[in-house]
Amino acid sequence: MPADAARGPLPNAAREQTTPRLPYVWDYDIDESQFRALLAGELRLGRLDQRWAAVRLLEYAPYREIIRLLGFRRLVAGWPLWRRYVRSPGRQRGLDFLVEWLPAHHPELL
Repeated sequence: MPADAARGPLPNAAREQTTPRLPYVWDYDIDESQFRALLAGELRLGRLDQRWAAVRLLEYAPYREIIRLLGFRRLVAGWPLWRRYVRSPGRQRGLDFLVEWLPAHHPELL
């Protein structure tokens, strides 16, 4: 974990020297390395924790980014915990389908 990550979100000047911001966390001063640490459960920034990062990813990121950062196995395992926090009915339906379909049709991906 970078030394700055333990102190919380970085000011704009400091962030410019680190990894880029992600479009799905536009309203937080968090860079990509901090978001990945949150998602991995290696970092907590106030109320921002692993569940927050996973739900944020599921609500706002494109499908490819969700799979790249979570993977199928982690998505299927975590979905029952995260589902109730995803506000979009369309995202819920799509991920419900995927999480049910994957084990039945492509268990080798899990």
